[in-house]
Amino acid sequence: MKQKIAKYVSQNVIGMVGLSVYILADTFFISWGFGADGLAVLNMTLPLYGLMFALGSMIGIGSSVVYSIRKASGGDVSTVFMQSIGWTILISIPFMLMGIFIPKQVLAVMGADAALQEMGQGYARLCLMFAPFFMCNYTFTAFCRNDKAPGTAMVAQLSGSAFNIVFDYVFMFVCGFGFTGAAMATICCPGLSMVICLTHFLGKKNTVPFKRTRLSFTFLRKAVPLGMSGFVGEISNGFTSFVFNYLCLGLGGNVAVAAYSVIANISLVVISIFNGISQGLQPLISTSYGKGRKDDVRLVVRSGLVITAVAETIFVVCAFLFTDQMIGIFNSQHNPKLLAIAHSGLQLYFLGFIFAGINIFLLAYYSATANARIVVTGSLLRGMILIALYGFILSRLFGLNGLFLSLLCSELTTFAVIIFMNRMSRSKSGN
Repeated sequence: MKQKIAKYVSQNVIGMVGLSVYILADTFFISWGFGADGLAVLNMTLPLYGLMFALGSMIGIGSSVVYSIRKASGGDVSTVFMQSIGWTILISIPFMLMGIFIPKQVLAVMGADAALQEMGQGYARLCLMFAPFFMCNYTFTAFCRNDKAPGTAMVAQLSGSAFNIVFDYVFMFVCGFGFTGAAMATICCPGLSMVICLTHFLGKKNTVPFKRTRLSFTFLRKAVPLGMSGFVGEISNGFTSFVFNYLCLGLGGNVAVAAYSVIANISLVVISIFNGISQGLQPLISTSYGKGRKDDVRLVVRSGLVITAVAETIFVVCAFLFTDQMIGIFNSQHNPKLLAIAHSGLQLYFLGFIFAGINIFLLAYYSATANARIVVTGSLLRGMILIALYGFILSRLFGLNGLFLSLLCSELTTFAVIIFMNRMSRSKSGN
């Protein structure tokens, strides 16, 4: 079991980091070519990515949990994959329509002024039009992991990111497509990732059935609560960006938004590692839980908590030791105001990761064991309710520094609520 834990965690963490790298590549090349205004536009599109990723993650991961538990207990799994793909495509349609008809208006809602709308409309249009690719990719990689092919999922995610890094530069600067070129490279990533996953699904080792079926609301009601931790884990990035962008505009204008963009994009890598740990161990937890192997479940959970705690410590220490070096990668124009805001902001924001990683793992554990009540409550608290509440209150009291501290307060409160709900649940069950 320990070898399986190491294998699933390492391969999935590498894959998830690879998935986040293509957004970092966008950030780097856009900052290089378009400066603070380009960073501001990119950060205003992050909520769109966040919502697409969140919905895709919710259905894909939730469906894969249903698949693992049913399969381990001998249930029918013949239509699970196709249900997941069908619902994901259906939910992606509104994003496609917004991309086709109203990309500038969408950016306006995100807080972009007329100049930023003009700069970013091509980027937003392409990313929204190809929403099905971004969203379905979660189902493909989640089912690969749950079908004992985490290596294939890792290669798929890394290949997509590598393509993006190379072709960001090619499309933006060699071909002269500018800001829109970044979107052209980005939309290819999930497509390539899914093609690589197909090499497993069409191979001899595949055990995932692809039986055609009508979409079922009953299935959706089962999958959605179990994917809620993945949903909020992804949407919290977009929702937090939306709240922080709004508050940053009032407190420091576009430069403050650009500074937060740097922090947010560095944070994406950290969050991806926490998600990689939790999603990597989910198949092992779900399978052991479905077979009634409580000792294996405890072993996986203890190992996951230790790995997460070590990772949290490393990230917080690095944020304080290498602050300016991390910011400098994306501050190509050496903007002193951006550096000043991002310096203190990065350190304060990263304090929140002391509890964020543990919360992500605990919610993934409750999701993998079908404890929807704790998953939904904890996910909504940390991903939406508390971050907005603390953000508005602390920014009024302490300005930008208070805003960046709101992540710590949100995650600490969520951790306390999860522990309380767990104890209440165990006392009622007599355990």
